[in-house]
Amino acid sequence: MIIVMAAGASESEISVVVRSIEEMGYRPHLIRGVERTVIGAVGDERGKARLQSLETLPGVENVVPILKPFKLASREVKKEKSIIAVGEQVRIGGEALVIAAGPCSVETQEQVLEVALAVKESGAHLLRGGAFKPRTSPYAFQGLEEKGLRFLAIAREKSGLPVVTEVMESSQVDMVAEYADMLQVGARNVQNFSLLKRLGTVKKPIFLKRGLMTTIQEYLMSAEYILTHGNPNVVLCERGIRTFETATRNTLDLSSIPVLNEITHLPVMVDPSHGTGNFQYVMPMAFAAVAAGADGLMIEVHPHPELALSDGAQSLRPSKFGLLMERLKPFAAAAGRKL
Repeated sequence: MIIVMAAGASESEISVVVRSIEEMGYRPHLIRGVERTVIGAVGDERGKARLQSLETLPGVENVVPILKPFKLASREVKKEKSIIAVGEQVRIGGEALVIAAGPCSVETQEQVLEVALAVKESGAHLLRGGAFKPRTSPYAFQGLEEKGLRFLAIAREKSGLPVVTEVMESSQVDMVAEYADMLQVGARNVQNFSLLKRLGTVKKPIFLKRGLMTTIQEYLMSAEYILTHGNPNVVLCERGIRTFETATRNTLDLSSIPVLNEITHLPVMVDPSHGTGNFQYVMPMAFAAVAAGADGLMIEVHPHPELALSDGAQSLRPSKFGLLMERLKPFAAAAGRKL
């Protein structure tokens, strides 16, 4: 249920409603909109009748049931798009497109710093790079772990780019949060519910990638785990799903962008690198993602893709990334976005 406060409701009236929700055994979630405040009451849906009685409290306009199975992520709770802050200057979900770029895996300090400086010069806003790498094969490169996190922190200091990097399990959350500005949940962990609950307790924004076989509803229910445990700062990322097609690594589901924009207030970014698995297709799919309404892109960039320890085939050279950023401008303008 959501409790819609009247325009101009006082803070004391809001506090009374919050306290009443807690006394009924529900968790209140305040969502302050442009015109009014909405309070989500999350808990056992069998108590809807009790929550309906909150309409009698001063300052309450009405009490409305949320029809979607995902509650806090829905547009029913918040009409306008959420804007998620990463670091001091980056804002995802506003008029400006946000571009995250960097290597799939952090390999050396020199490699990640070279990429960070190059993508910053071309206009990127975030530095991506994996220190912990979930791989299909146990024999593949698994990442430098904390040493890789330290390399990312040095690259942030030198380039000024906030860092987004993956966390794979609950035991790693505190360590990764110490180094990163944004914590990424990879496709394979999208339904790791214990990890999602833990990420709901941290103060850092979360970059949640869609799973290989995850429906949009299942995907938003995963976001709901983070939201209901106290962290409202979630950014979604479409990165392709598994289908029968083998011409590309995954099938980049661009139709998910307008669907998500319609039913959730959470920002939506797109990863055309993983979505296609081929550097030749990254640029056109990046253009298409922006045209479809994406709030930003995540692009893999490596100075020597042929030598990359992971995902070299889908990585752009820094010069190619610079070209992508230049050619992206008219698409951003046509979509009413700034780059």
